[in-house]
Amino acid sequence: MRTKKAWVLVHTKMFMYQGKSCLSAYVCRRDEKLRILTISAHTDDAIITTGGTISRILEEGGQVFYVGLSIAEESVPEDFPKDAVEVETRLATKVLGIDPKKVYVKRFPVRRFHEYRQDILDALINLRDNIRPDIVFTHATDNIHQDHGVVNRESIRTFRSWCSIYGYDFPWDDLYGMKMNLFYQLEERHIKKKVEAVSCLKSQVAKKASYLTEKYIRGLAIERGTRIRAKYAEAFEVIRGIMRNLQ
Repeated sequence: MRTKKAWVLVHTKMFMYQGKSCLSAYVCRRDEKLRILTISAHTDDAIITTGGTISRILEEGGQVFYVGLSIAEESVPEDFPKDAVEVETRLATKVLGIDPKKVYVKRFPVRRFHEYRQDILDALINLRDNIRPDIVFTHATDNIHQDHGVVNRESIRTFRSWCSIYGYDFPWDDLYGMKMNLFYQLEERHIKKKVEAVSCLKSQVAKKASYLTEKYIRGLAIERGTRIRAKYAEAFEVIRGIMRNLQ
């Protein structure tokens, strides 16, 4: 049985969406810090997409738990050990400021998540019951990568009645573009942390993907920031927003 706890409003902010003035609000348990669970199909995904936001949340006193469901051994370049992505991800999450004890790494086979759907669901349910997050970051709904799609659906299935769910995107994997209806404004220090964290992903940087360069990271953050009249931002899809009673 889930223990009932008091909730308290910890942050509110006005923003404009589709020409209307809207109010965003974060709530958390009165006796605990805000708990964030970041779910990454491939262990480094959320570092690449959400690193600046993770840095900001930690700076503001929140707790961040990070789970990577695959270290993608089959995709690691020949010059690197098969566990390179796991080692690099643990280093990168440490750079962002995540407690190493709150980083979890699974080993589901890359590009075969559909075969392990139930096992992935069970793993997420276990994390839900042990972490009890207030907010979950996961893959956006319209992402066409086969593994990302499975993680999106199982995340929704697991957390839809429990907490807010925000989707992050890879622009190159979104056929029509993600619905960007939540923005985290970032500062230079958050971008620097993200760039430093992504630079830890040596086996992926070796593939010379443009999205792992500082130029791309800054460019995308500037583009997202421009949408909210800020220098930098990361954008997310609100898949489910839950604001608990404050009493």
